[in-house]
Amino acid sequence: MAGQFRYTVWDPWMIICQITTLQCVFYVSLGLWITLFDVLSGNSRSLDQIFKYQELQGTSLNGKLLIAAYICNSLNCSLGLWYIVQRTKLCLDFACTVHLVHLIFCLWWNSGLPIAPSWWIINLVCTSILCVTGEFLCMRTELKYIPVNMAPKSDL
Repeated sequence: MAGQFRYTVWDPWMIICQITTLQCVFYVSLGLWITLFDVLSGNSRSLDQIFKYQELQGTSLNGKLLIAAYICNSLNCSLGLWYIVQRTKLCLDFACTVHLVHLIFCLWWNSGLPIAPSWWIINLVCTSILCVTGEFLCMRTELKYIPVNMAPKSDL
């Protein structure tokens, strides 16, 4: 392990816990954003707004607010990625995993693959936002100034 900054051990339970926690952050945050936008616009709330791909259309006000909720959720989840994962190298993996699990839930909810191009585009954009902002936050933390005392030790 000489020459490495961190000592890493393959710990599948930690990775599973991180994925589960980040997935919970994703859905709780998305639910809060959707609730906020629905209360402000007077729309009714439904789980269809999260899982049904037909809802994610930019042609109506409800669809535009839902797209805004997804984008705001990506920014919130990047904070979760920074706090939970704390590694720049793993941000892409976790961002893709969160959206892949979301795709699996959407497949189950809709009993089929989402066919709306807007759903795919929004989720790819949100994955990119989540990855880039998460990497930015993790990189800032990893590259913080490390104080190195150059003075000779006096307590030898």
